[in-house]
Amino acid sequence: MSEEQIKNIPYNRLQFFPIMMFAIVMGLAGLTLVYEKISEVFYLPSIISTIMVVVTIGIYLTIFYTYFKKILTHKEEVLKEFAHPIRINFFAAFSISTLLISMVIQPYIDELANIIFIFGAIFHIFFTFYTIKYWIDNNLEMNHSNPAWFIPIVGNLIVPIASHGYFNDSVLYFYFAIGIFFWIVLFSIILNRIIFHHQFAPKFLPTLFILIAPPAVGFLSYVKLTKELDFFAHMLYSLALFFTILIFFMYKKFINIKFFISWWAFTFPSAAMTLATIKMYVLTQYWFYALLSYVFMIACTIIVYYVAKQTIIHISKKEICIME
Repeated sequence: MSEEQIKNIPYNRLQFFPIMMFAIVMGLAGLTLVYEKISEVFYLPSIISTIMVVVTIGIYLTIFYTYFKKILTHKEEVLKEFAHPIRINFFAAFSISTLLISMVIQPYIDELANIIFIFGAIFHIFFTFYTIKYWIDNNLEMNHSNPAWFIPIVGNLIVPIASHGYFNDSVLYFYFAIGIFFWIVLFSIILNRIIFHHQFAPKFLPTLFILIAPPAVGFLSYVKLTKELDFFAHMLYSLALFFTILIFFMYKKFINIKFFISWWAFTFPSAAMTLATIKMYVLTQYWFYALLSYVFMIACTIIVYYVAKQTIIHISKKEICIME
């Protein structure tokens, strides 16, 4: 059956509304945080970040409402996603999006940010345990592995960043330890897949950008917890920078890829690297990191704008939420 025939099959599109849609919120929230930090550190006008806050919250609520409606009306499809060896990893995109939303609104409504943060942190640790249990209980194949596996694991590193003193440090170190340990374990598995097994399908190539996120977010989490820029912090940032440069060297892989919702995997890692670089400038006051912050901010803005534009175009063509 051709793709055009699939598009013309009459069915309820809500039935195929993927949990992966929360990756849109991750990308937009990441860019919003970039503009908030840029405005704070470099004293730039905050109007852009304010607009981004409104847009990001609006899209989060829209996606949340739509997927909740899917849970009520197409429970069997949700359960299929929850039992799928690849899609199960994207449920954590919901809890990460919730944590990021708490960070986005914290400068404006601290009490509400607190409630949203607790909600997101509880859901994320549940998705972490459930996903690892799923990996242990099922006979997965090597071709099931991809950088999206980092989502339920490395999302734990966001909890200390978003905490704002809401949790005791012991709890935050618990989340941090899970994220750092399993990042190393999963990276070994995924690197094995990349080098010794079949290449990723085109729709999963954007997930290679996720390789940037764990050390970048890990750096932000570590310095938030320790309040120090020590050897380990420098190592985490340097690894994030290395993967960013590596992805740049691999740019030909990403040219002419057909659009998939997985394109949003380009966005959050770009924002995470930008935020890590801004933090490096704050801690070192080294002009190079200021320059790099602007470069990454511009690159992140272009990436989010282009992916968002393509998403809108394909929604208008009814090429989103279709039967695969």
